[in-house]
Amino acid sequence: MLFPHGSDAALNAVLLNTAGGMTGGDAFTVQAAAEAGARLTLTTQAAERIYGAVDPLPATLTTQLTAAAGARIDWLPQETIFFDRGALRRKLHVDLASDATLLMVEPLVFGRATMGETVNHAVFSDDVRVWRNGELVFADAVRLQGDVDAVLKGSAAGQGCIAMASLLYAGYDAEAFLRPLQVMMPATGGVSLIREGVLFARILAPDSFDLRRAMVPVIRHLLGGPLPKTWML
Repeated sequence: MLFPHGSDAALNAVLLNTAGGMTGGDAFTVQAAAEAGARLTLTTQAAERIYGAVDPLPATLTTQLTAAAGARIDWLPQETIFFDRGALRRKLHVDLASDATLLMVEPLVFGRATMGETVNHAVFSDDVRVWRNGELVFADAVRLQGDVDAVLKGSAAGQGCIAMASLLYAGYDAEAFLRPLQVMMPATGGVSLIREGVLFARILAPDSFDLRRAMVPVIRHLLGGPLPKTWML
């Protein structure tokens, strides 16, 4: 991990994968906690790459975040980019105190459009769960398997978009962000207050550049300031 100097009160932490990506059989675990009253911003040095798997086992990434009373965690990894025959099983579980705050962004890209790449076979499963004071307040599960490019061309899936992001804001002031974010959403995005104190958005885009262009203003608004320096448009 790297800890660049920042101009705000948050501790900025950058995860660095010296392998440059993940492939079949790799297993990574991330655990981080913000103690009472603290603010922790977690991001990655670059996009994570899920390479074609030779090993029949998928790569696994398990992340456990905890925010104590009055704390805030901003989970802002850069894109996870799938290559053909990539396989990943991912879990993100978050435990929040009653007055803690979470901002979560998870961007996904299935093939690099500018390189003419398509993902004709991949395995991806995602499990995101957030608890507040021991009560489950958010759960989201995604599973893609087989010809992902064909699936994403479907009208009920991506309508041809290969890049997508999930954004979650859990905090007492979530409702105040609803109208501003609705105005910021592109035609291929949507945002809802799914319950008191929990705001969720999903954005689709034809490539990673267009996805960033749609995401960055939204994230900046929810952060109340600039994104980590590793994020560049």
